[in-house]
Amino acid sequence: MKPKEVLKKWIDCFNKADAYHIAELYATNAVNHQVANEPIIGKESIYKMFVNEFATAKMVCMVENIFEDGEWAIMEWKDSLGLRGCGFFH
Repeated sequence: MKPKEVLKKWIDCFNKADAYHIAELYATNAVNHQVANEPIIGKESIYKMFVNEFATAKMVCMVENIFEDGEWAIMEWKDSLGLRGCGFFH
């Protein structure tokens, strides 16, 4: 599966607040690093992070652009509050 296709599945799981299936898209030793926080290392820790985040707030990822470069997918996004960001997925 191409990186862009994996990212589209990630977005679908995120918007459904589906921590289990979003975590399944990560490798066992994956790192999720949000710039405002310390890196989260490992699939199980990433799963727990999403469980906590989805329980805390209703989050929606509205895609502005998706790019693919080799093994990387890059997404520009915004949310319903007007926050904006960019994610890099390898």
